[in-house]
Amino acid sequence: MFFDIHAHAYKYPYPISRKNGEYRFIFPTPEQLMSIHDAAGIERAVLLPLVSSEVYVPQSTDEIIEICNCSNGRFIPFCNVDPRVLTNTSDAPIGILLEYYKNLGCQGLGEVLPNLEFADLKMQNLFYHCQNVGFPLLFDITGTSGYGYGIYDEKGLPQLDSMLTKFNRLIFIGHGPAFWAEIAKIKQGEDRRGYPNSKVEEEGIVPKLMRNHKNLWVDLSAGSGSNAMLRDTEHAIHFLNEFWDRIMFGTDICFNEKYSYGIIEFLNALLAENKLSLEKYNAIAYKNAEKLLGSVNVI
Repeated sequence: MFFDIHAHAYKYPYPISRKNGEYRFIFPTPEQLMSIHDAAGIERAVLLPLVSSEVYVPQSTDEIIEICNCSNGRFIPFCNVDPRVLTNTSDAPIGILLEYYKNLGCQGLGEVLPNLEFADLKMQNLFYHCQNVGFPLLFDITGTSGYGYGIYDEKGLPQLDSMLTKFNRLIFIGHGPAFWAEIAKIKQGEDRRGYPNSKVEEEGIVPKLMRNHKNLWVDLSAGSGSNAMLRDTEHAIHFLNEFWDRIMFGTDICFNEKYSYGIIEFLNALLAENKLSLEKYNAIAYKNAEKLLGSVNVI
C-alpha cells in the first residue's frame, strides 16, 4: 500500500503548450489520477490546490474539496491560501479562511509556493495562523528570487532554519529542488536549481535540520525527491533509516502520464535486500501520512 502525500488534480486541466494544433494540458483530471495511481499501487492521496499564480493557473480549494467529497475517501483535501490574500499585508486575518476550510474537511495546507522569501513577514503571518489552526504545511523551496515559483531561501536554508525554530509547533513538510539538493553539501549554485547527480561526499543542511527540528518532515515526490535518494544509494539507506518516522511517499504527478520516478521500485528493492525493515518501509509508504493526518499532536 502507498499513500501519496503530494498529488494534484484539476477538474478542468488547462493547456501550457501547443504543437501541430494539439494542446498539451498540465495536471491530470481526478479520474486520470486514479487510473495512474491504480497502475502504481497507490491507494490514497492528499490533493494539494495550487493558488499562487507565479507559474500555475490558480485553483480554488473548494474545487479540491468537491473532488475529494466525490472520491469515496480515496482523496483527502488540503487547503491552500496565498500569504498575500485578503489585504496583501503581514497582518491579514488568514486564520478565518483556514478555520473555514478545516471545518469543511481540509487536513493541511499546501502546496505553498509563492516566490517570496521564507522569512517574509507575509509568510510568517501564514505560518502563524497555520500553526494556530493545527495544520501541517507542505512547501516548495526555490533557489531563485524574482522568477518562477517556490519560496526563496539562500544556500544553507538559514531562513527555513529560523522559521522552524520560531514556529516550532508547526509541522513543515519539505519539498522541491532547492530543498532536496541540500541533502548534500552544495558544490555549485546550479545544484540548487536542478537535480545534482553526484555522490553525497559530505552531508548537507537537510539532515542537520531534521536532527535539530522535530517539526521538519519531508516527502519523496517529484524528480527532486527521487533524485535525492537515487543519486547515492548508500547515503539514501542511511538517511531513510535515520529519519524514517518523518519521511513520506509522494508523487507530484503533473501530467496524465504513467508514474515513473522510481521511488516505489527503490523502496521495494531496499525492503527485499533487508536494507530497510518492514516497519520503516510501511511508515514511509503510508503509515507516516496516516499518523500526520490522524493525530492532533505528532511532534
